[in-house]
Amino acid sequence: MTISEALGALGVTEDSLSIAEKNQLDRDGYLPLEGVLSLEQVAAINDRLAELLVAEGENAGKEVHQEAGTNRLSNLVEKSPLFLPCFTHPRVLAGIAHVLQGDLRLSSLNHRAALPGQGLQSLHADWSGAISPGTFFVCNSIWLLDDFTAENGSTRVVPGSHNSGKTPRDEMENPILPHPRETVLIAPAGTVVIFNSHTWHGGTLNRTERPRRALHSYFARRDQPQQTNQRASLSPETLAGLSEAARVVLDV
Repeated sequence: MTISEALGALGVTEDSLSIAEKNQLDRDGYLPLEGVLSLEQVAAINDRLAELLVAEGENAGKEVHQEAGTNRLSNLVEKSPLFLPCFTHPRVLAGIAHVLQGDLRLSSLNHRAALPGQGLQSLHADWSGAISPGTFFVCNSIWLLDDFTAENGSTRVVPGSHNSGKTPRDEMENPILPHPRETVLIAPAGTVVIFNSHTWHGGTLNRTERPRRALHSYFARRDQPQQTNQRASLSPETLAGLSEAARVVLDV
């Protein structure tokens, strides 16, 4: 099964996103889709993440990345069927496929929670160096597990920066400072924000007393290395529970 056939089997069509949604993704470099997860799904996922954080302790997130001031978990495809929508949902896959011109596979599925008083990141792209506008290699999706507010460490983005042909440091002396064109993503839990990973973005400071939780379902072109080698990371039991189309998206 090809990736095109797999996307079709998972329900991705030309009409999965409207023309206006595709245009917004092209113009701004990101697209919020509200209501992708139900509140029941959000609650179940948050319960599972809490269990994993306790079970993994100081090793949590080590498979990919640990970050001071955050809770991190990695290799989530292996850790519960609850995460299946993060790499099979047709509307989200349609957005990823639009950015990457249908050439995609899951690179990694991770959890990041900005802890109280923490979470501030410099503006960055999920790619090393500038690219020619229109030549995109990676595309991410943020799965909101809490409401994203102006106070709790929501992601900031610079609309249109994916087409600038620059990196943040080409334009800013200190990318941790606010950018004059940045916007903070404000949306309810259950929303998924698809964003072209060449768009400049970063976490803001969580000024509340609770962690701000999200999943990052990150995709790359199929000729690019995976952040998590899915073939080496998934058990036979996990693979047996996946459809052929889902396995193609994982490239396993």
